[in-house]
Amino acid sequence: MHRFFIASLFSLTCFYAQAQYTETINSNRPGGSQGAFAVGNQVLQLETGPQFGNNTHDLLGTDTDLLGLDYELRFGFFMEQLEFNLKGTFLSTTQHIDVGGVEQEYKYSNFQSNTLGLKYLIYDPYKKRSLEKPSIYSWKANNTFTFKWRDLIPAVSVYAGANILFGDNPYLAPNESNISPQAALITQNNWGHFVFVMNFIADKVTGDDPTYSGIFTMTHSINGRVSVFGEYQAIKSDLYADDIARAGGAYLITKDLQVDVSGLLNFKNTPSRWQVALGVSYRLDMHAEDEIIMSTDKTKDKKEKKKKKDEKENSELVNPDGTMNE
Repeated sequence: MHRFFIASLFSLTCFYAQAQYTETINSNRPGGSQGAFAVGNQVLQLETGPQFGNNTHDLLGTDTDLLGLDYELRFGFFMEQLEFNLKGTFLSTTQHIDVGGVEQEYKYSNFQSNTLGLKYLIYDPYKKRSLEKPSIYSWKANNTFTFKWRDLIPAVSVYAGANILFGDNPYLAPNESNISPQAALITQNNWGHFVFVMNFIADKVTGDDPTYSGIFTMTHSINGRVSVFGEYQAIKSDLYADDIARAGGAYLITKDLQVDVSGLLNFKNTPSRWQVALGVSYRLDMHAEDEIIMSTDKTKDKKEKKKKKDEKENSELVNPDGTMNE
């Protein structure tokens, strides 16, 4: 599986890269996955919010209350398809254990996770489609989504990061290193009012207990401001395995500000989990203008440049009143 994951990341880097800046905020909240698209060059974005929940472990006889703060800082730089991000969770835990009929309480807090990473969009099938001419005969064709086989081809990104936890952290497993790698393959399909995202994640692969997970998120935009989502996550490792379901919604207040709410449940009792989270995403948009990123197809690039040159020359032959220049 290690070799398959690495080979997949390597082979996908052979695609040409394109990117697309969005007029409204592009947030990873409230789900647990991240989308394939970067926030855009010179865009700084903060996504954060509190979470609270409970874990009950039937075999260990523990009841654990959790209160935390999720955060993600994202910044697009150098090029449209590249993003730097810092994401993690600061967690406060209160654990109750029944020992011989006597309940004991333990409290501790620290960063449960803290990851620095880079995301790079290596393939964007929607860039080319956005340049296609609209139909002059059909309003329906231009304003509704009609499925085509090409819509199964997703945008693809790769992610590489480092988990960084300092000191004697109670959330680290025994013999776990304070610094460990994380990598992910991210795909995204845009189907009209629906967006389908898949994350395939390899985490802490250099340690004794590597973790592999898949997150599958479907988001539906009800209107220009309200969206809802449903999500399934499978986690596999020798230390912890689980199946998790999330659901929730988001409301767009302005083009740069979004609020959200979500909930989490799992499907076992070792431990059984539930969680509720609230959040806000804010974008500081310093993006000057949309960038057109050419593909590596030189023949196609030459044709595009010639087409633009011809269009410019033709426009110079026409006066503002519609008459032709001599």
